[in-house]
Amino acid sequence: MWRIFDVMLAVGADAPTQQSEVAAVEGLWHEAQQLMLSMLQNLPLISLGLVLFVVMFWLSGPLSRVLVKPLGIVGSSALVTLVVRRTISLLLILLGLYLFLRLAGLTQFALAILSGTGVLGLILGFAFRDIAENFMASLLLSVQRPFNIGDVIEVQGHTGVVHQVTARATTLVDYDGNHIQIPNAAVYKNIIKNFTANPNIRGHFTIGIGYESGIRQAQALAMDILIKHEAVLAEPPPQVLINSLGSATVNLKNYYWINGQEHSLLKVSSVLMRLIMREFEQHGISLPDEARERIFPQGIALLQAGKEEDGAPKTGLTKEAEIQADQQLAEEDISSETEEIKEQGQQARDPEGGQNIL
Repeated sequence: MWRIFDVMLAVGADAPTQQSEVAAVEGLWHEAQQLMLSMLQNLPLISLGLVLFVVMFWLSGPLSRVLVKPLGIVGSSALVTLVVRRTISLLLILLGLYLFLRLAGLTQFALAILSGTGVLGLILGFAFRDIAENFMASLLLSVQRPFNIGDVIEVQGHTGVVHQVTARATTLVDYDGNHIQIPNAAVYKNIIKNFTANPNIRGHFTIGIGYESGIRQAQALAMDILIKHEAVLAEPPPQVLINSLGSATVNLKNYYWINGQEHSLLKVSSVLMRLIMREFEQHGISLPDEARERIFPQGIALLQAGKEEDGAPKTGLTKEAEIQADQQLAEEDISSETEEIKEQGQQARDPEGGQNIL
């Protein structure tokens, strides 16, 4: 008896809860019916919005290309043109989505999507700050063009031929054949030395002569060698100046200009130093060694192993033969190696994929 009474009390206590759940289900069903009725009533507008979205999505590509053409400022930069075109395409697609949601009666949802797009952009910007920094640097480099493909530049102590510039990094091929990748942000923020913007390059080297030698004579002899060499430009003219006074030498610094696109500065310097040294030897101008020179006014007869008494080697070239050989070597290859490095870079495997933006 008491057991039946307890069950009746329990059923009576659960009755309000069951009634509230039934009322909630009925409310949801009523709202679903109202939503379906509203969608049926707005079906023409929804269809129109869907058609507009599909049309905007389909026309976004051609319209962006048409709208970018009048922008002559960015026409010279392939990367900027691509970014502007894709931005216009994205805006057109978002406009079509907004029109679709607006006609479907989801105005608040459309506004939420647009605002959420901006917030998502900020979040991605902070998350990928380094990538965004390199990308912005790529845009600036493609617009300002401080160098072109094939130029010889120096960035952060690395010198080489510009082989490739992508949206992330600049690839140099140095004169050892190595590929060097430098992030575009580092390239843009650091000092860039462009060796090929001006084809003329000034070279210089120092030769020390003894104090007992004629300084004016040495300057005239060196100047004559510089003027007569085919690689040295007449304008600006070469110069031979006293650079410093050492402990045992008067140091003459030789300045000259060459066309860096045609000749190698290292090769020309090597040839000129050898020719000037031989010219000084022929005219009795000493080239003392500051560290090991010893002067004996009376001279010392010295016979070394493997040499005759006159100092000439038993085998090999005489002094006159060496001078004649040096004169013949003056016509050796002094061409620039830049073109060869460019060819090697084209034949080598690119360390990074991507299209050149310059």
